[in-house]
Amino acid sequence: MSARHPTSLRQTLSHQIRDTLVQHIVSGELGPGERLVETKVAAQFGTSQAPVREALRDLEAFGLVEIRPRRGTFVRSLIRETVRESYVLRAALEETATRLVLLAGTVPMEQLEQDVARMYRAAEANDVEAVGSETVAFHRHIVEAAGNGLIKRSWDNLQIEAWTSVTMLAAAPELVTIADDHQALLDSLIAGGVDAACTLARQHQWDYAELRITR
Repeated sequence: MSARHPTSLRQTLSHQIRDTLVQHIVSGELGPGERLVETKVAAQFGTSQAPVREALRDLEAFGLVEIRPRRGTFVRSLIRETVRESYVLRAALEETATRLVLLAGTVPMEQLEQDVARMYRAAEANDVEAVGSETVAFHRHIVEAAGNGLIKRSWDNLQIEAWTSVTMLAAAPELVTIADDHQALLDSLIAGGVDAACTLARQHQWDYAELRITR
């Protein structure tokens, strides 16, 4: 147990640094093109450079920064606009996927029910990452059940996992509320009203197009 403790502690610290930097970038406190210097960030957090380096790699995976060899790490431009546009396009794709599964009778009810149940359990445990993962799984199951390859490829190309993580970290929404929202989506699919379910699916994503940033 003691042998794993330093790594676990470092990972926790790197996540704290990552989460703080995500909020600063999406809120605009760290502007486009701004350089993130490992030594300065480490000094701000009172830590070594190792957890900072791990945090910056996570930010690169999220698409928020660009790590340029021998030059440094820089905040990407148009972050808020990209997030907003991603959710608007995602709304159109998932509205169409919802219509297709209802018309074809291919709603993956069992999978969606399991996704929502796990979402509630993760919310009760205050596990932000797990809630985010379950929301992605919920929507992926609908998109896959639609049976349209172009919709699925377009949806995959939106880097849903990364933007979901960014949204969860930047907006810090109530986890139980997220589970409730997905239960409402599931209820609309169970009810079977195509127009009502499609409207809810679209609005669900539009609500995330405008991030409510915590400071």
